[in-house]
Amino acid sequence: MLCCKKYHFIAPAWMILLLCMTGLAAGAKTKEPPHASLKSICFPGVIFSADSSSFSIPFSRAGNLLLIKAKADSTEGNFILDTGCPGLVLNITYFRNYPVVIESSSDESVGMTGASTGRQQVSIKDFHFGGITEHNVMGDLANLGNIENSKGVKVLGLVGMHFLKECELIIDYQQNLMFFHIMGGKQARKYQNPLLADTSTYHTVPFELTDNRIIVKTTMEGKKVRFVIDCAAETNVLDSRLPEKVFENLSITGRVSLVGVGNKKVEAVKGSLGLFRIGTRNISDLPVLITNLEKTCFAFGGCVDGVLGINELSVQKIGFNFTTYKMYLWK
Repeated sequence: MLCCKKYHFIAPAWMILLLCMTGLAAGAKTKEPPHASLKSICFPGVIFSADSSSFSIPFSRAGNLLLIKAKADSTEGNFILDTGCPGLVLNITYFRNYPVVIESSSDESVGMTGASTGRQQVSIKDFHFGGITEHNVMGDLANLGNIENSKGVKVLGLVGMHFLKECELIIDYQQNLMFFHIMGGKQARKYQNPLLADTSTYHTVPFELTDNRIIVKTTMEGKKVRFVIDCAAETNVLDSRLPEKVFENLSITGRVSLVGVGNKKVEAVKGSLGLFRIGTRNISDLPVLITNLEKTCFAFGGCVDGVLGINELSVQKIGFNFTTYKMYLWK
């Protein structure tokens, strides 16, 4: 038996995973018009500023979290870009005065620690970031205090996958810029970003969208596995129920106590995988946490075997095309 030092661990990554992996966040419910123009193609109810099929926005970092400036009605500030969330999550600290439009104890969300919480949704009249504005969007209320306390930064909420559909997104860590391009109709097949011209500089990995989450498939010790790609996850996670052979490649460095919804605690093993392969990209010494993921299955599409943050996937740029379902990892 390995004897490991025990840590008390309250991680922002886990708060975000607890909120988003279980289907808590949801997008707007408005219908798309029969003949959508470029200005409404990214998602229903959206208005793009003139000539904004391509635009860039700066981002800052709080640890490994990516912060962008966004505005919900008259409240403006930092939102975390989170591909692990389906829609919009709002920090209840700053939106507590909004009337709750939907409140449900039966539509509960169960987190990785096994605790559950009821769901409260409010309506935002105007939500805006970069060249994008959406009207009458629903947002889930959640307490993001642990993230703010850990990072020492004010966080208004999380911006999820609902805002990225039909878009290409490239995150450039060196310039601290996010490049957006809104796809539309035939253009989606013909458009090529100049950053992707030299195919020798990056790996291409196919992905699927399941319940508005990015799912990639790979093989570990002969077992086919599915991972969520979550740009707001500050640590990578493996399901403890995977075959023992998978963990023969694991070097254990400690144990942590995860604190989730309702302050319920569970223990997890901390370590690193000697080798991990995604597409044609080999990653050495991938840091991971090992815990039971049975409580994080999707409403549709089954369960996943782990969560991958984007920080170990590429140190230069990472990109996603949500019309061709391709992820780009720069070498």
